Amino acid sequence: MDFPAHVPLAVATRNQHVERIHWGSVAVVDTEGALLAYAGDPGAMMFSRSTLKPFQAVPFVRDGGVEHFGFSDDQVAVMCASHSGEASHVNAVSSMLAKIRHEVTDLGCGCHLPDFYSADNLPPAGFHFDQRHHNCSGKHTGFLAYCRLHGLASDSYLAPDHPLQRDIQRVVTSLSGVPENQFWAGTDGCNAPNLGMPLSRLALLWARLASGDAGSDASLSAVLQRLFDAMRRNPQMVSGTGRSDLGITLASNGDWVAKTGADGVQTVGIRSRGLGVAVKVSDGDFPTVFAITIAVLKQLGVLEQGSDNPLLAPWADPALNNCNGAPVGQLKATVQLKFV
Repeated sequence: MDFPAHVPLAVATRNQHVERIHWGSVAVVDTEGALLAYAGDPGAMMFSRSTLKPFQAVPFVRDGGVEHFGFSDDQVAVMCASHSGEASHVNAVSSMLAKIRHEVTDLGCGCHLPDFYSADNLPPAGFHFDQRHHNCSGKHTGFLAYCRLHGLASDSYLAPDHPLQRDIQRVVTSLSGVPENQFWAGTDGCNAPNLGMPLSRLALLWARLASGDAGSDASLSAVLQRLFDAMRRNPQMVSGTGRSDLGITLASNGDWVAKTGADGVQTVGIRSRGLGVAVKVSDGDFPTVFAITIAVLKQLGVLEQGSDNPLLAPWADPALNNCNGAPVGQLKATVQLKFV
């Protein structure tokens, strides 16, 4: 088994003593896939997880599904989302299911307590949740919509050899340049097939999404622009209240979109610069990948060094507090990009 050449990207201290070191890699590329900056191993193989969602929506948008079913802009955004299961998200999914004549029970994502709730924000007594509250329900509704659009079987839509999943893989190959037989194949937490690829190829996907430059398949350019515009105009639908992706996206005033994936994956597509950024933290720690991403954006010059943007304050090198709210440590991104 080959291990990636990750490097330390962040450190957590307690009373100024080093308690944790977080290893990982960063890749920054342009729309041609040229590596512009990196840390660690930009060629490290890793699963794309939820950062793949906009590209999983490409076949449906490409084939006119949005117009056919009358999906709104915020519903396009929720197809690309890892949402928090708030009322706005659930209502959007409910409306989409009605438009495509499917039931909640047709969603193959399973269900979990909405991410909106936590130990500090408990659901009300008697609260009921179902598949619509799953953070991937928008993506799965888009999958069912593709099947309805094309008259395909919907009971097997998550099978890797289903025409939908094969179409998605062809699209990702076209946009990333990764041959189909070189992807890692896996199953995501929501039961959908997921693809693994080099970190720099994931960054390329996001550079192309942000810029609308589809590379050799120019027919996808308008599709990428449509998806990116829906996400940047509706960042609340892509994540949710108090979420890092929402804060990072809002900090750009519409210039970039951030998207988190499970197990320490983070991507950002920056339209004005035609850049894609992909970060992987090997231990999967979410606060760490958020802090590293903000540090990377500062080193790229798209965020001011030393700026204290209130939108980013919860994630930029945060204090580590105990249950009484007292600061007992510090998380600090130590990443240093190397520019090519």
